[in-house]
Formats: sequence, C-alpha cells, structure tokens
Amino acid sequence: MSEREFDIVLMGATGFTGRLVAEHLVRRHGVGGQLKWALAGRSREKLETIRLELGETAAGLPLLVADSHDRESLDAMVRRASVVCTTVGPYALHGSDLLAACAENGTDYCDLSGEVPWMRKMLDAHADAAAKSGARIVHCCGFDSIPSDMGVWFLQKHARERFGEPLGRVRMRVKAAKGGLSGGTYASMLNIVEEARRDREVARVLKNPYALCPANAREGERQPYVSSAVYDPVFDVWAAPFVMAAINTRVVLKANALSGFAYGKDFRYDEAVMTGRGFSGRMKATTVSLAMGAFALGAAMGPTRALLKKMVLPKPGEGPSAEEREAGFFKIVLDGRNDSAEQSLRVSVSGDRDPGYGSTSKMLGETALALARDLPADACPGGIWTPSTALGEKLLDRLEEHAGLSFEVVGNL
Repeated sequence: MSEREFDIVLMGATGFTGRLVAEHLVRRHGVGGQLKWALAGRSREKLETIRLELGETAAGLPLLVADSHDRESLDAMVRRASVVCTTVGPYALHGSDLLAACAENGTDYCDLSGEVPWMRKMLDAHADAAAKSGARIVHCCGFDSIPSDMGVWFLQKHARERFGEPLGRVRMRVKAAKGGLSGGTYASMLNIVEEARRDREVARVLKNPYALCPANAREGERQPYVSSAVYDPVFDVWAAPFVMAAINTRVVLKANALSGFAYGKDFRYDEAVMTGRGFSGRMKATTVSLAMGAFALGAAMGPTRALLKKMVLPKPGEGPSAEEREAGFFKIVLDGRNDSAEQSLRVSVSGDRDPGYGSTSKMLGETALALARDLPADACPGGIWTPSTALGEKLLDRLEEHAGLSFEVVGNL
C-alpha cells in the first residue's frame, strides 16, 4: 500500500454519481480499516451531510476541502493521496487543474470522462509530466468506456490463446440495456458541441478516430462507423448508431496503440445498437437513427441547446432511485474475426445495474481500488492510459468479483 496518508481520495462526493461511488466503497471496505480513504469537495458542509447520510459506518470518514479551480488546494489534497478518483464534470470545465496536479505530484488518477477534446488536450499537456512523476492517469472508467475497452481486451486475449494471433475486425453491439445515461454525460456532450462550434481544432479532433492515440499513432486504417439504420449480416439483425461509439472507439484504438498494436496495425472496430430482425427491427433502427439526428441538430443550435439543458435532459446531480438502478442492466456482444472469417470469436459483457449510474459507479470505484492496491510502481509506468492497458487482468477480476460485470466467451446469438 502507499506511504501516503490516503490510498484513495474521492473528489466530487457530494454529486449524485460521487455519492454512489462512496456508497460502494463503504459497503466494500467500511471506514477505518485497511483501506484509508477520504471524501473531498469544495463545501465542507455538503461533505458532512453526505457523510451523515452514508450511515454510522462512515462516521469517521475523513473530509478534505478542495476547489476544482483552486490549484493550491488541489496540490495540497493530491499530495496526501495515492489515488484521486473524481466524478466532477464536465471535466473540460472543472477537471483540468486536478489532473495537472496529479500528473505533477505523482498521484494516480481515474475519472468518468468521455470528453474527447479535453482528454486530447490533457494528453498533449500532461503526458510528459505524468511519465516523469510516475502518475498513472486513467480516463473513461465507467460505462464509457470500460465494457468496450475491457471487452475487446478480453476477446483478443482469448483469440491469441485459441488462434495464436489477434482478430483484426471487431464489432461491438449493444444487445440490451435498461437505464439511461447520466445527467453529467449529457452535460459533457452539450459542452463538447459548444466547444466545437467555437474552435475548429476541437471539431478536427472530434473527427479523428485516432485522436486519443500517442502523437506518433494518430493516423491509421480507415475505420467503419455506423451512422444510420443498417442491416448487420454478421449478427443478422438491424442496427442503429450507438451514442457512446464516438468515445468508445477512440479509447479502443488508443489501447491498441499503447499496447504496441497488440490487436494489429490494420485493426478495425465499430459499435452499434441491435434493434431486432425483420420489419420491426428496421423500423426501430430508423427511429433511433432519426432521434439521434434530431438530438445532434438540436444540440448544434444555440436556442434548442439551451432548451435541452433547461427543460429536457437530466441535469448533473440528478438520477434514478435505488430501485430503478437495481432494476437496470446492460449486455453487449463483441464479434471478432479475421478478414477471411476463418477465425472468429464472440464474447459478451454484461452488467447487473443501470449503465449510467449503478454500474458506472461500481466500475469507477473498482478502478480506483485496482490502482491503489494492485498496481505497484514497476507494473505500469507513469502516463495517460486506458483501463485495459493500465490494469488488464487485475481490473477484470475486480469487475467480475465486485462490480457485477460478467465477461464470457459465447456462441452465436
């Protein structure tokens, strides 16, 4: 364990998702035991309220006051921690100083960001500092993008065991899900749209599927992309665009580059949502596609974007009840094959809670625990990683044992 005062500091504990992460850590480890952890946020009063609501077990939980825009307070906080786990988003608005503080002070870091332009900015600005200090920075530790990143890693691990080589073409399909995306995710998406309209460089980054790769790997094989209702012959179903594909694809391609192109230099990957077979499947795919197009159009226009923020979309800090979270679930299927389809493999990744809150909070909590407990300094150097490239098997075990996820090799649907 770390010689620092705390193994984990949870930043943003007063927010909806942050509280869920805190609940998970209390259930798993309590307070005052072997795991030394603390809650952090800018309001001590709100932190005290959350601690009280977490129950008697949490009565002795340390509280740290730090402001996302006060670098001095952030430096003081991260120097006390082995790992900082943060849910404070949108990260482009509230996360830059915290990540910089971790990178410069050698503190490991994990978050829920799905904000491609911001992550690219952080990569370019702080990768060298993280490498020098030994800080392991891990983005995208929730529903975006652990099921995709770890799912491809799991598939390719079994492909190498069976065939002696990776599979160069992987398709991820969302088979079923119950539960929506978080208000924070929607807020981040709208913020990205606003940035892209202000800055052409942001728009350029968004168009590049290799945008999050190291600087020497930002070009490559032309990537497929499901942008409308399509018939998918591999799965024999109709499919529609998946809202998280834009971030998940970039994380998977980054993982490939960081692992020395373990999936192949000509690796191709895409994501979509299964909508069923026959006429009804086609109509569902068309409806989903049109709805996503309408959302994109509305988000791109100032007046409708403001309306979405104010009246339509869930706001950061809001979320479903405990009963709704427990009733949620997700299941995705990944199909890998070589160009001749002589070698193929199919795996599934499923979660036992709603993807946007229940599963996401457990995934993030277990990533923080894996960084704190399972990753000695010589196991992974400082830098900016994906969950699979930083933690691999260690994270897989934790996700299955403690986060309600299941990774399985499966047959055809």
